[in-house]
Amino acid sequence: MSQFFQIHPQSPQTRLIKQAVEIIKAGGVIVYPTDSSYAIGCHIGDKAAVERIRRLRQLDDKHNFTLVCSDLSQLGLFAKVDTGAFRLLKAHTPGPYTFILDATREVPRMVLHPKRRTIGLRVPGHPIAMALLAELGEPLMSVSLIMPGATEPLSDPYEMRQLLEHHVDLIIDGGLGGLEASTVINLVDSEPQVVRIGCGDPSAFTAQ
Repeated sequence: MSQFFQIHPQSPQTRLIKQAVEIIKAGGVIVYPTDSSYAIGCHIGDKAAVERIRRLRQLDDKHNFTLVCSDLSQLGLFAKVDTGAFRLLKAHTPGPYTFILDATREVPRMVLHPKRRTIGLRVPGHPIAMALLAELGEPLMSVSLIMPGATEPLSDPYEMRQLLEHHVDLIIDGGLGGLEASTVINLVDSEPQVVRIGCGDPSAFTAQ
């Protein structure tokens, strides 16, 4: 049975944030809100937790996990960022965008794309996500909370509780979530490529 924390979406309670981070560090899988949609996440490099997320979402090994980072300096530890990519990242973070970049050796191999050694990275603007990351001190391994066969992320925390209470360790209720996942931008090649249109304005990247 998962725990269910109601956390204020603008002023997250420090006590509950600390308890949530303890669950993450103990190997837990959590559901939490971002500035696009709800996501499901775990501690970076926790193989058992990553496999639980893969099974829950029915993901194959080609699916790009995302490292959700607190800021650009943390993101730079896990991705190779050239000058052009840095300008784009600086202009659009924090925000509802996921950027695909070449990974550094800091990224656990089990979450890399098996052939391209790429990783998705994002810096969210949601107060609850930001508070979790600040307390955790490292990125959260995450994917959007889109259930198998669905086209939109789950948005109602009470529906999440009904569906997932036996599959995750914590559901954070931060209010109703968005119905769009983040917009995904591939920055590996010379020209930015919009891979998925979601929350956020993709025209800022197609015009580059």
